Amino acid sequence: MAMRAALRCLSANFSPRLPQLSSAAQLPATRLLWRSDLARTLRTSSALSTALKFTDKHEWVRVEDGVGTVGISNYAQEALGDVVYCGLPEIGQRLEQLEEFGALESVKAASELYSPLTGEVTEINTELAENPALVNKACYAEGWLIKMTIEKPEELDGLMDQAAYDKFTKSLEE
Repeated sequence: MAMRAALRCLSANFSPRLPQLSSAAQLPATRLLWRSDLARTLRTSSALSTALKFTDKHEWVRVEDGVGTVGISNYAQEALGDVVYCGLPEIGQRLEQLEEFGALESVKAASELYSPLTGEVTEINTELAENPALVNKACYAEGWLIKMTIEKPEELDGLMDQAAYDKFTKSLEE
């Protein structure tokens, strides 16, 4: 009983209305659920494609720690159809930006591959020799073609980001 009386007295001292926050102080619901002990990530479309840069020849490059991983875009692999052969360069071959470095053959067509940047080939995807269909299955992951050093990082500025590349490919379909 004494507890109820104390609670009534305590609650009588509070306004029945909660104070309104100004619009600047209002927080979105997602902010209220955020915990500081958890790592946060921001994702737009695909986690892999956000860091990609594209050429107008449909190659992509992702640069990590000064090494560029190169492949063909989803648009290109769809246009090619089922890839049955990958001709890739030798490790150590030096490439100039937009220099031809290999070819892909599919059941529908063959297509040359062009280097998105200037550098030296440091690794080739040897799994493509036995399983070239990886290019179709996972063109931004296991279906990568080569890895290369980046001699001229400023060349990245001339390549398209995902949004620009999407706009470019849509213009090709018109």
